[in-house]
Amino acid sequence: MNTITSKEQHEFRIKILAWAATQHRPMPWKGERDPYKIWLSEIILQQTRVEQGLPYYERFVARYPTIDLLAAAPEDELFKMWEGLGYYSRARNLHATAQYIAQELGGQFPDTYEAIRALKGVGDYTAAAIASFAYGLPYAVLDGNVYRVLARYFGIDTPSDSNEGKKTFGTLAQAVLAPEQAGVFNQAMMDFGATHCTPALPKCAACMLQSTCAGYAQNKVLQLPVKGKKQPKRGRYFIYVVFELDTDTLVRKRSEKDIWKNLYEFPLIELAENPTDEDQIKAAILAQFFPKGLPKDVFLPIISKKYQQTLTHQLVSTWFCTLYLPIDYRALLLSNPLISGFQQVHRAQLTETMAVPRVIAWFLSEKPSVLSLF
Repeated sequence: MNTITSKEQHEFRIKILAWAATQHRPMPWKGERDPYKIWLSEIILQQTRVEQGLPYYERFVARYPTIDLLAAAPEDELFKMWEGLGYYSRARNLHATAQYIAQELGGQFPDTYEAIRALKGVGDYTAAAIASFAYGLPYAVLDGNVYRVLARYFGIDTPSDSNEGKKTFGTLAQAVLAPEQAGVFNQAMMDFGATHCTPALPKCAACMLQSTCAGYAQNKVLQLPVKGKKQPKRGRYFIYVVFELDTDTLVRKRSEKDIWKNLYEFPLIELAENPTDEDQIKAAILAQFFPKGLPKDVFLPIISKKYQQTLTHQLVSTWFCTLYLPIDYRALLLSNPLISGFQQVHRAQLTETMAVPRVIAWFLSEKPSVLSLF
């Protein structure tokens, strides 16, 4: 990458602001100055598309209009509100930070970049967004949209996810920032990347930055930004046994330092390898819960289709086995050490008030339709 002059930085800054002056991307948090609502929107939008996060933001603001109300919310209620967004560590951090601000800071949101950055669950990008949008502080945001715009316009082919790339883009983002209009400029950069300089179909033909865009001049727009090779995701293989006890079922709250912490789940069998057929799944269920064989009048039904959920570093494949257990055998099941820690709940309570992993939510929404697909 060639040295970028202050003149080139200034020209880019002027063009981005000029583009923003002719555009309007309506969002409920746009122009918001309340740091609580800005923080809430930024946490919800972490690793989430705007279209998906928008209704969650609106529901959270309606339910918890102040940080004190969010802090006082029961954890299970907040997790149920969050259900479907994924990355539940965000919800845990959201709750912990709200409680810290309500209890330790008297409900007053921090007003310096350093204090905002120190909050649980807040990284460099989120801190810069809150500092610039709420307080007008001169800190540049750096998200996927901004990386893409800077890489294309200035022709930067350093991998954006490398340590060198993060340093290069961070320095450049700060250099091109309009310090007296930090919030406006940051929003313009994100809007330009999200709606104009998009990943697959950028609007280069009608772009006012085209004449000075290095990526366009070099015919490299779609090759930028460059990213390093991704590590393959770890595969995990879950079998959930859904015990039907009339109108009730058995669930527990996950408490281990693992995925889906504090979410509710059915009794689980985790296999070391991907099962190749239904018989392998049924054999695992029998070995775990009925080592002496199935009791009379108890039948293993067809296994559900495979559900898959992609996480940051894992790919979870899940099958469900719904099993009706006659009254005569329930005491035997409940005495099984593997059921220790499970609670018997009405199925309506599970769907209405308990937050579950996305794969379980998908299964519950599609039941009773069960297909056997491998």
